[in-house]
Amino acid sequence: MPDRDDDAADWVVRMAEPTWSDSDEAALQAWLAADPRHSGALLQAQALWSMFDEPAAAAGQGDTGAGELLSDAGRGHGVGDQGEGLTPWRVTRRWLLGGTGAAIAASVAGAFLFLRDARYATAVGEIRRVPLGDGSIASINTDSSVAVELASNARRVELTRGEAWFQVAKDAKRPFIVAAGRVRAQAVGTAFSVRRRDDGADILVTEGVVEAWADGAEGNRIRLMAGESAFVADNALIKPAGAGAPAVDRALAWRAGKIDLVSTPLSDAAAEFNRYNSRQIEIVDPALRSEQLDGQFGTNDPETFAAAVRDGLSVPVDLSDPARIRIGRARP
Repeated sequence: MPDRDDDAADWVVRMAEPTWSDSDEAALQAWLAADPRHSGALLQAQALWSMFDEPAAAAGQGDTGAGELLSDAGRGHGVGDQGEGLTPWRVTRRWLLGGTGAAIAASVAGAFLFLRDARYATAVGEIRRVPLGDGSIASINTDSSVAVELASNARRVELTRGEAWFQVAKDAKRPFIVAAGRVRAQAVGTAFSVRRRDDGADILVTEGVVEAWADGAEGNRIRLMAGESAFVADNALIKPAGAGAPAVDRALAWRAGKIDLVSTPLSDAAAEFNRYNSRQIEIVDPALRSEQLDGQFGTNDPETFAAAVRDGLSVPVDLSDPARIRIGRARP
């Protein structure tokens, strides 16, 4: 493969790692801007990655594909039977960059390079970053499903469950529209997230301007600037949050594999950790649910969070059950 294809494959792997940072994002954008061929190489590498990632994502179990590989990479699990103490993620990365991956990449390049429509799904605990065919980038949170359609007059994304953040490539002729149930969020060139709820969706804007509304109530819409957020209900009710840029950044800490808590009730904090982990947190004592905690934790590390609760609030924590963490003592 030419050097740019090697670099593109490396970027695809790095983009999916939970340690991705703002400096990594800046470096990626600089690499893309350095050569117009880099964007195509990145799409080709992502198409290859999707070929062997799709079965695990579709199963939602992460048993053999990249769904588990990403989760294992985040946890730093070793794999003794594969040599050199490499995690499955690193073995996959080596395969992707090696001769086998190169041969498959060459055979599928024509079919995938200009891929217009795609579907992505993440398992519980998995966070993915994927480049879209228009040059946009999607970060897809845990247990989420996204369908992308790139038409000549519009770019449409359907978020059927979960949450995703989009860095939208500018294209004034093709608005970028995300649908989450009845909720719609539209941008041209900006960055924002959509999280689907049972009765609507949360919209958080990190860059530019986004308009949001409920389908069938287009006359009742909200215009959100960077650092603003709102909940748009399926019944067209709009509740602006007005929390400011720091709160929006905290809510999107998952992009770096983090949960950032500031004066967060334990009930809300536990619910966040439970989104990412099969080992669930249970607050046994109802009186503790409104207690608040500050701190930043890994999305896949509920044990450290439980230890912080135990030490900070002087409450018992039971870690004896591998499937559950119990905080507090049940009241008679």
